[in-house]
Amino acid sequence: MKITLNEKNGIKVLPVFEDERDFFEKSVGLDTLVEKEYFTGKASEVFAKLGEDEIIYLGLGKKAEITTKKIIVAFFELAKALRKYKIKDANIIFNKKLDGLCYKTTMKAIVDGLACFDYDFDKYLSDDNKPTKLGTINIEVIENKKDKAKEAVEEALNIAEGYSLTKDLVNTPAIDMYPEVLSNRAKEDLEPLGVTVEVYGKKEIEELGMKAFLAVAVGSDKEPKLIVMKYMNGEAGDKLTALVGKGLTYDSGGYCIKHPQGMATMHMDMGGAGAVIGAMHAIAKNKVKKNVVAVVASCENLISGKAYKTGDLIGSMSGKTIEVANTDAEGRLTLADAIYYAGEVLKADRIVDLATLTGACVVALGSYRTGVVTNNDEFMNEMDEASKKADEKLWVMPNDDEYKDMVKGTMTDLLNSVPGGAGMITAGMFLENFVKEGTPWIHMDIAGTSDTSKDYAQYKKGSTGVPVKTLYYLINSEHTC
Repeated sequence: MKITLNEKNGIKVLPVFEDERDFFEKSVGLDTLVEKEYFTGKASEVFAKLGEDEIIYLGLGKKAEITTKKIIVAFFELAKALRKYKIKDANIIFNKKLDGLCYKTTMKAIVDGLACFDYDFDKYLSDDNKPTKLGTINIEVIENKKDKAKEAVEEALNIAEGYSLTKDLVNTPAIDMYPEVLSNRAKEDLEPLGVTVEVYGKKEIEELGMKAFLAVAVGSDKEPKLIVMKYMNGEAGDKLTALVGKGLTYDSGGYCIKHPQGMATMHMDMGGAGAVIGAMHAIAKNKVKKNVVAVVASCENLISGKAYKTGDLIGSMSGKTIEVANTDAEGRLTLADAIYYAGEVLKADRIVDLATLTGACVVALGSYRTGVVTNNDEFMNEMDEASKKADEKLWVMPNDDEYKDMVKGTMTDLLNSVPGGAGMITAGMFLENFVKEGTPWIHMDIAGTSDTSKDYAQYKKGSTGVPVKTLYYLINSEHTC
């Protein structure tokens, strides 16, 4: 998809409000369509008038109720209609500013919606079955805001590249996506953008003392990889933010084996890793003036004669010992060493970890909000603002001492899984034990939001790319209209 501005190319697209139909420009014949209820202007409604007077009407809902989310979903539906009618090029009229919305933000929402639909995971389809991509999409913008619109379009397209990369990584099945492949993809994609990518194999991981990570990895014949990505484009004294992503390229559950239906999508258990790699792409491609590192401890959790077992008492890079109560609570073991590495070795000033970690989070919040645990309200306020810019919803869980006590062991310092409910919270409380003291930290459980089993809003079945945009805006916090 190519985006141009004020070049009048392709079929005309006229956005229409339900209660102010002539806002962008008056259209002959629209009143008749409304009277006959062929088209009313409701949010995301699309009506294609093809033939002599080719025009597509796009509903935006009521003018006073417009939001960036509604714009994203509406233009997603527009892109769907363009493909349905085999129309590659379009000319979108958007030559007025909406009350209460920054014009740049509006432009980015338009591009976001179009890009979300134009993404397809089609690498396994034969050429005859690959969907047709959008061609040139022109947007008629306010002339004196063209420069701002151009900046917004470029930024949005770069962000879209980031979450499209995430979707590709997460959607790829385990037969073709394992730690070595993931590390190679990170290097191939990020290094040309100015990100330093260091990859450590089993020997180096052993030398680091990452015993928890290695305990999970030992059951697979695929070598684990520690992937460390560094983007240092800020000032020397600026805060260093670490993004730590769970990198299980396949999770059988180990000896606490999952049900076959539960395993069908476990190639997506590296949604956290995919998201941090995609976020690093967006950050670097937009040349954000910040210092960011990302860490992924990548492996497979499989059954073999070497695999770790329930009841095992294992160590960790931090020196803390862990009783393995559940081999399917493996992600937090890999994250434990990765988080500790980010704080103690990379000296991160603040840490975000994200993982498809618990079914408990899905039970609590479903597929529409990411669950969050944090130790720092100020840092959480920044994350909350970023999520609002991204239209990716969060929900903060409690972190009371009672929950922290639940993960304490008797024979060991910690338990990797505990009974008594609050599974999402206690997983976070477990991870907090590996955060360097005094370091602001946020844990994001994306088990419900990282992928979807059906199309909804601007997301297609498979990986959603969440929360790449939130991470991007967390780092690019000075973003203005």
